[in-house]
Amino acid sequence: MLPREAESKLKKLARKFPVVGVTGPRQSGKTILVRSVFKNYEYYSLEDMDVRMKAIEDPRGFLTQHEKGMIIDEVQNVPELFSYLQRIVDENKKMGQFILTGSQNFMLLEKITQSLAGRVGLVQLLPFTLSELNLVKNRNAEDVDFWMYSGFYPPVYDRKIAPTDFYPQYIQTYVDRDVRNLKNIGDLNTFQKFVKLCSGRIGQLLNIHSLSSECGITLNTAKSWFSVLEASYILFFLQPHHRNFHKRLVKSPKLYFYDTGVACSLLGIGSYKSLKTHYLRGSLFENLIIAEYMKDRFNQGLPNNNYFWRDNIGNEVDLVIEREEDVIPIEIKSGQTLNQNFYDGLQYYCKLAKQELHEGILIYGGDKSFRSLQDPQTVSWKRFKKGVI
Repeated sequence: MLPREAESKLKKLARKFPVVGVTGPRQSGKTILVRSVFKNYEYYSLEDMDVRMKAIEDPRGFLTQHEKGMIIDEVQNVPELFSYLQRIVDENKKMGQFILTGSQNFMLLEKITQSLAGRVGLVQLLPFTLSELNLVKNRNAEDVDFWMYSGFYPPVYDRKIAPTDFYPQYIQTYVDRDVRNLKNIGDLNTFQKFVKLCSGRIGQLLNIHSLSSECGITLNTAKSWFSVLEASYILFFLQPHHRNFHKRLVKSPKLYFYDTGVACSLLGIGSYKSLKTHYLRGSLFENLIIAEYMKDRFNQGLPNNNYFWRDNIGNEVDLVIEREEDVIPIEIKSGQTLNQNFYDGLQYYCKLAKQELHEGILIYGGDKSFRSLQDPQTVSWKRFKKGVI
């Protein structure tokens, strides 16, 4: 098992809260992480029908049979447990007694909000980060296209499953199983078409009317399906930043996938070499960097603080990060050769915001990084991979 950056936060939360929740997509490594951190805890998976029936028939008995602590995997499968968990942790006040995992975000969070508010510490575990995969020895490790194509799901690395074998099966399993649990979607073929259409719009402003029309579904159906895809950690929306500087701004979010490997599979990209000339390569590179920032936040147990900025005439900064009192503009370019126009968006934004130009960051697809007291910091994706920023 590769060390996970979320491990430190997980241990801290277990010392402060009676319940710790770990949510994230299927196959992101949640079970392996919690079982390695809490080795002495009894483990139960509510995906197992026998275990699930015991939890349903006698929830209090199920929760009180082990004093060392319990790991309950896919806890959203038995929502009745949450009210009993509340009573138990309020009675014994033992920290770190229950470790819960779930792969359906809104179902888990809804139950936690209703029954365990103030009693649970939460970590969202996404697939591997670039920094975590530094330990993986691969002859293609210096090629960013390899990482974009391979994605970051643990089975690709732990079990050495080829992306062409793993991702189609992952997507199919997700559609056949999780979607039916979350929503009563009758036409799975249309839903699959919808997901593929989304992959072709990575990094674009959301036009839900266009998507619903092209897919032949109603606007409300499209909104419902987006909620499913978000809740299951397939895609997310980057919201526009609110600073307008007396300019009209776009109000629509931009669409991205949590994992570029999933997106490449949906796009039908057959190898990382064919990605090099793909029309969406720049958007996938942008997706990669933005997702890495999100993973870094989540691994620290922090909420997402990422935005983008764009006015109505097309001036744009790909990523805007809020940190306490600071706002950091970041431009993302996949090109390997630095070009002066890479900095245009940063220069425009910093002038409007009355920020120093060196406060901006350019992340690009080349090899070298530069620091300057006057110009934006220029960072190679390789240096970003090592967690320098």
